[in-house]
Amino acid sequence: MNPIARAVLVFALAVLPAAALAQTYPSKPIRFVVPFPPGGGVDVTVRTVAQKMGESLGQQIIVDNRAGASGIIGAEFVAKSAPDGYTIMGTTSGHTILPHLQKVPWDPIKDFTPITALVTYQLLLSVHPSVPANSLQELIALAKAKPGVLNYGTGGAGTPPHLAMELLKSTAGVDIVHVPYKGNALVTAALMSGEIQASFDTMIGPLRGVRAGRLRGLAVSGKRRSIIAPEIPTVAEAGLKGYEFEGWTGVFGPAGMPREIVDRLNSEIAKALAIPDIKERLIAAGYEPSGEPADKFAALVSADLAKMGKIVKGGGIQPN
Repeated sequence: MNPIARAVLVFALAVLPAAALAQTYPSKPIRFVVPFPPGGGVDVTVRTVAQKMGESLGQQIIVDNRAGASGIIGAEFVAKSAPDGYTIMGTTSGHTILPHLQKVPWDPIKDFTPITALVTYQLLLSVHPSVPANSLQELIALAKAKPGVLNYGTGGAGTPPHLAMELLKSTAGVDIVHVPYKGNALVTAALMSGEIQASFDTMIGPLRGVRAGRLRGLAVSGKRRSIIAPEIPTVAEAGLKGYEFEGWTGVFGPAGMPREIVDRLNSEIAKALAIPDIKERLIAAGYEPSGEPADKFAALVSADLAKMGKIVKGGGIQPN
């Protein structure tokens, strides 16, 4: 959509009565863009919720995978779409990381309307059994005694696990070497085999290893214990006061969406996330269902953008 036509549409939507918007929306299918390939965590989460949203709204929700350039292509498509509620996007907290790593053709705040977080997720700090550390404090002491000797793996430079560990390193004042892999599955396999010594990864893979006795879980990254592993303390509980790092999958529309449409979508998503079957499926996948108000999600996005920028700059992080 060209800039003039978009401006005219934004103005027209802004002056439409709220009651009229509520009564007519949606009057056609909604395109739910996922800027990543089919089958990944974001895609599965979006499809799980989209089906129930469609049933409730009485309109088809078309999940449109527009993968490429680490999510840049799909996000650009949404940013340039009409802000009428018929094109929305489900993406990750990488939305607040990527702009600090490379030039992107959109502004993560100015070019989007935050609608809600679908889910949040924590990371699990785990080590191979050969590492002589039974707690986070013991791991930190070991790293201080042997700076640059210990290593940890992630699914790639600039990913949430990479930033989470760099934040932990800077908070604890330790030097642990980063070993990037091409994907989280490779990280868990490498950790279980002893190829690497530690990881700070999404919960499900390493948690299976912990419960099978093949890995040792030391801490989770969030401000509270995980609902799927309540026996494992948070990093803050384990000794690093003030530490907190959580990822999310959130829903955005183009900038300028009418508040009435944002509220309707937010309400429908929250309703879908409250369905017991959906809630259980998401928790089993390692996520915590959210559905928070749009204003709260907008504040989270802004705070994360600033926080991730500090971590990237402080750690001298460069993309793969």
